[in-house]
Amino acid sequence: MKNILTLSCIAFLFFSCLDKKKQEPSQTIVAPEAIVKDTMQKEEKEREMEPIAIDMDGSYFKATGTEPFWGLKIYNNKIELKTMEDTIQTPPTEPIKAQDSNIAMYRIQTEATLLDVIIAHKECSNAMSGEVFPYTVTVSYKNTGGDETKVYEGCGYYLPDYRIHDIWVLEKMQGTTVSKEDFNGNDVPNMEVNINNNRFSGFSGCNRMNGSLFYEKDVLRFTQIASTRMACPNMEKESEFLSALQSGVNYKIENNRLYLSNDSEENLLVFKKID
Repeated sequence: MKNILTLSCIAFLFFSCLDKKKQEPSQTIVAPEAIVKDTMQKEEKEREMEPIAIDMDGSYFKATGTEPFWGLKIYNNKIELKTMEDTIQTPPTEPIKAQDSNIAMYRIQTEATLLDVIIAHKECSNAMSGEVFPYTVTVSYKNTGGDETKVYEGCGYYLPDYRIHDIWVLEKMQGTTVSKEDFNGNDVPNMEVNINNNRFSGFSGCNRMNGSLFYEKDVLRFTQIASTRMACPNMEKESEFLSALQSGVNYKIENNRLYLSNDSEENLLVFKKID
């Protein structure tokens, strides 16, 4: 009797294992080259810049106000003011800038209109939405020969140059071509500039870096730069690069290159577009 029970138990366990094997899903073996390909595709995707989300209509400054509603756009070839009653377009003009503060005034006089636009770098809150803007704007105009001057107050902001929204790698620093050897065999400094959130991030030669963008017409500054604190041999070039990046004020883009300069040095840094 004991032998019969033992055989029954063994048979039960044997068929249970067979059933379990049938229920287990088969495992797919992934070839090593497929894993490598998938990893490369993932890295390439992560390196791509996100699309520009800002409405770029060709203007470089916009302002709006309420009570009454009005809107202002400044282009390279015109200034456009829209009110509830009218749309006024004038030729462009160079702004008059205050020496002791960040205030710019556009003064335009045509056969039909006298128009003054004052842009002050002073935080401004939209009266209806509560949205905060970096500039306070005052617009006044009247028809030529008329007595009534209309004044509008509101908030505004500069639109960045869409061309800087890209991935850039350092090519020259203070007129000298750079190489990996200048940065201990590491990659040369590079950065991704994102105008959607006014941020940039990248590699400074030893450490990772990120910061904010400040821009006005023909002005671009890399500010609030923060970086990791890794130590590398001979970090002089990284320090030189970060100092130059923070001191850049003016910029231009030509031949897929971004040129940064300041009042004392032209082509302080030259970056090449890489994507």
